[in-house]
Parts: sequence; structure tokens; C-alpha cells
Amino acid sequence: MNLSSRWLPRIWTWHSNSWLIRRLGEGMLLLWIVSLVSFGIVQVAPGDAALSLLRVDSVAVTIEQVEALRQEMGMNDPIYKKYFHYMGKLLQLDLGESIMTGRSVVTELSRSFPTTFLLAGSSLGLTVMIVAIFGSLSARYAGSGIDKFSTGFCLMGASIPTFWLGLLLIDLFAVRLHWLPAVGMANGKGLILPSFALAIAIAPPFIKIFRNSLLDCARQEFIRAARSRGISERVIFMRHILKGSLIPVVTILGVSLGSVLGGSVVIEVIFGLPGIGKLAIEAVTRRDYAIIQGFVLSIGILIFLINLAVDVSYRYLNPAISLKEAERR
Repeated sequence: MNLSSRWLPRIWTWHSNSWLIRRLGEGMLLLWIVSLVSFGIVQVAPGDAALSLLRVDSVAVTIEQVEALRQEMGMNDPIYKKYFHYMGKLLQLDLGESIMTGRSVVTELSRSFPTTFLLAGSSLGLTVMIVAIFGSLSARYAGSGIDKFSTGFCLMGASIPTFWLGLLLIDLFAVRLHWLPAVGMANGKGLILPSFALAIAIAPPFIKIFRNSLLDCARQEFIRAARSRGISERVIFMRHILKGSLIPVVTILGVSLGSVLGGSVVIEVIFGLPGIGKLAIEAVTRRDYAIIQGFVLSIGILIFLINLAVDVSYRYLNPAISLKEAERR
């Protein structure tokens, strides 16, 4: 249906607002499902948090001590009562206390997230640089030696496990050359090796997608028309080819950021970084269920926000998406 120029902007604005409200509603439903999953994981998890806590504090543990602590922690309550208690605290933004430190889960997460954000941000920055350089050169010199080298790099990066790559980087740059620290932050220098390890593992699929997208976009009719009008290649590339080629890259990037967070867990343990991944591993080892629940919930929130940012970027990179949805309404 064709809409007049008078009413189309109003419908577009209304649709944008309704889309955002709908997405926020979906986010609330997602968070409830994630909270339900995190609660269920704790209920079916093996082991006994009370016994684990008493073994940390005492050498000899009696059955009476374990039962008394279980009663105090509410572990003997019916499951529905546990869930209502959990949701009631969650609605008050209270995630409980860590049995490892006695501090609140929010405090523990807030101490660990900055390191993870620094690692994720630096690795994504390196990924963008690697993808831009290799993808552009591979598309510009398609079929040449540069293109073959890029393909070999992609195969190597996709084949090497992240933890093994991290160990190789530690052995070369920390143990043999003594250029960079093997573990810890070390005033920011400790982020260099883990960031490269994550970037090399993440970049390969984006390089191939970006290369193919550049080639496909360069063959479009409107690009040929722009060249026929005498527009410079730089303007054509920056305003048309590059912008149109970013849509599939942004799509895959939004989906892959969850794997970035998952890969950071392994990297943080290998390089001894005090991030959210290392905290989660320690919580699983010590059966700190409050930390585990907070970790699952926070990762769910992050993934939702990332997907929302990807959807918003669609409407910037390709406004026709919003226009077509508005016309359908």
C-alpha cells in the first residue's frame, strides 16, 4: 500500500516507538526466563553449599552442623517458597550474598565486570582493525596472493582453540622474550596478550563475511551508476559500499558477542585476570550459588542489550528496513 508523504513520517515515528516498546517488553520476558533458568540451575546443581561452606571454615564437620546451616540458608524449604523468596529479592535488586567473601553479589560483580569490559572492548577493537585491514585488502585484490594469505589466516585462526593460542602467546612473549606479563593486569600491559588471543579467534568469520559483502555491494547497479556520474572512488566506497557491507557484519557480530563473553571466561582463567569469568569459575568450584545466579542473570541482560543495539544499528545502516515495516502496517 502506498502512503502519502504527509502521513508516512508520522507512521514511521509511531512504528519506531512501538518497536522500541515491543522490544523492551520482549526484554522483560527474556529476563524473567533467564531468572527462572538461573534458579533452576542452582536447584539441580550437584553438591551441597552448606557442606562446602563449613569445610572452608572448619576441619571437622558434623551432620548436625550441616543441617543447622541448611535450615538457616533456607535450603530445606519447598521449591516454590525458594522461588518466591528469590524473585522477591530480585525485584528489590538484591542478588544475595556470596558465601566465599560474605559481600553482596552486586558488589562482587561490580568489582569483576570492569576487567571483563576492558578485555572485551580491547579485543573487539583489535578485531575491528584486523577485519577492516584483511577484509578490505582481500576484496581489493581478490584472487591474488594477499587474498590467499587472508584465507590462510582465517583457516588458522578458526582452527586454533582459544586456550591453546593463549598458552602459545604466553610461552613466546612472556616466557621466552619477556616482553609482556604472563598473568595479571600489570597496569594494562596484561590485557595485550589476552586481547590478541580473543581477537585472532573472533576475527576469521568476520573477515570472510566482510570481504564477500564488499565484493557483492561493489557489483550493484547503483554503484555502477555512481561511477558513471564521475563520483570519486573514495566517496563511493565510504558512503555506499562500506555502509552497505556492514549490515551482515553487524548481524554476525551481535550474535557472536555472546561467544566473546564465553571465550573471555577461558582467557581470564589462563591469564589470571580478575574478571567475571574467573569469578564464575571460582563460584562453581566453591558452589557459591548466589554468584552463579548473578552471573547468569547479568550475562542475559548483556546479551539482550547487545541485540537491542544491533537492531538499532540496522535502522541507521539501512533506514529502508524501518520504512518497509512501517508500510506493512
